[in-house]
Amino acid sequence: MARINRSVARQRRHARVRVKVHGTADRPRLNVFRSLEHIYAQVIDDAAGVTLASASTVDRDLRGQVASLTKIEQAKVVGKAVAERARAKGVTRVVFDRGGYPYHGRVKALAESSREGGLEF
Repeated sequence: MARINRSVARQRRHARVRVKVHGTADRPRLNVFRSLEHIYAQVIDDAAGVTLASASTVDRDLRGQVASLTKIEQAKVVGKAVAERARAKGVTRVVFDRGGYPYHGRVKALAESSREGGLEF
């Protein structure tokens, strides 16, 4: 019996969730991608196929700010930033897409800080 790669298992979970989670113009999808070193968040309107706002630890605006922080603190900064950018575009309500990751650690920190930043989900 072949072992399943962790990233393949995550992609399967994400595909399964994406069947139900769909972003619209009035309620776009807040997507999270987490790599070993960085974390990325996008607010996506799936109906139009457009990214409305994004933030990550590799952003020029945030790079210097997150350099000395722990990964969970970095996720909090990214969550606040994506919430501010989404609200600037007039988005207040989103659907949270955890990307197949467990709602734990960095993903949870990003979600909670984006709620504090003004996004509802």
